[in-house]
Amino acid sequence: MKFIASLKLCSAAAFMVFAGQVSQAAEPIAIGTVLSVTGPASYIGEPEAKTLKLYVDRINAEGGVLGRPLKLVVYDDVSDANKARTFATRLVESDHVVAMVGGSTTGTTMAMIPVFQRAKIPFMSLAGSVNIIEPVKKEIFKSPHTDRMACERVFEDMKARGLTKIALIAGTDGFGISMREQCKKVVTNYGISLVSDETYGAQDTDMTPQLTKIKATPGVQAIFNTGASGQGPAILTRNYGQLGMQSIPLYQNNGVASKDYIKLSGQASEGVRLPVPALLVASKLPDSDPQKNVLISYTDTYQKAYSEPVSAFGGGAYDGLMMVVDAIKAAKSAAPDAIRDALEKTDGFIGTAGIVHMSPTDHLGLSTKAFKLVEVKAGDWSLVGQ
Repeated sequence: MKFIASLKLCSAAAFMVFAGQVSQAAEPIAIGTVLSVTGPASYIGEPEAKTLKLYVDRINAEGGVLGRPLKLVVYDDVSDANKARTFATRLVESDHVVAMVGGSTTGTTMAMIPVFQRAKIPFMSLAGSVNIIEPVKKEIFKSPHTDRMACERVFEDMKARGLTKIALIAGTDGFGISMREQCKKVVTNYGISLVSDETYGAQDTDMTPQLTKIKATPGVQAIFNTGASGQGPAILTRNYGQLGMQSIPLYQNNGVASKDYIKLSGQASEGVRLPVPALLVASKLPDSDPQKNVLISYTDTYQKAYSEPVSAFGGGAYDGLMMVVDAIKAAKSAAPDAIRDALEKTDGFIGTAGIVHMSPTDHLGLSTKAFKLVEVKAGDWSLVGQ
């Protein structure tokens, strides 16, 4: 909240960050972002906003891009898709941005996509759903892993553990709906059958009824919370512990990849498994890992600036911004169409989510191998199998 106050954010107005020591004579390159800095998804949007501000400041202090300063135009959608759409329109029509890096949630991203498609401005989303980039949309890209990839990584682990009958439970927000659909599409590929399928609302404060039904389901061997924003996953985990269900392994989705989840869930999170970007276990990776230097650099920079742990969400913002900046450099132009074309040619970019190889048919460029599977042990992430 101190960060929010210091930036004087509010739901009805934008703040602009003019950073660095670049000559004021050079015309700034305007990059827009709409983030859920407040509201139910603030745990996603706040580290994203902090990361973008931090790295725009650093880029400008080092001379900007193509000799021009970056101007970051930021709006807080308070986790509301309708507000996100309104701000997206403002970025295009009033702020004249050349690229967009943002969209904290699937719901807000999907609301904004048509705006940037019509304007033919490249949009690098920070949200999770595979539906953002499938089918491929010319102007739309994405930096974090998809929900389908998370499903596949979890099912790989379940299969290895011999878990063949599972229960799904998911929130009914945009990410929850999308990930549940994607998991159901691929689950049978792993010899796994669904014996229970439950949902919960975004405002629900007790998932005991759904978990009680799952507990009473004959043969259930594991539970997978396939998506939700806000505090839903932590509430679910606490209820799971209160019902004494620890004998049934609980898996969470990659959307809860934050230490806040462990803190909010308490002791009940012990033993929970989930797929996460390598960023969250950077110090545990071997020195030979090609991502490690990038991960450690981002971690040190962020923690020095804000005195708090990094999250996958901030890492996604770093990746998105840097890919856009690299595209501007590669194109030697800040024209939206040139940036778009260069983004699509991103090949070998080493980010916090993985090593990116985009193409005209793939506007993400990551595989399931980019995910690390972790288990909560003693209040921290522990790499499974190590």
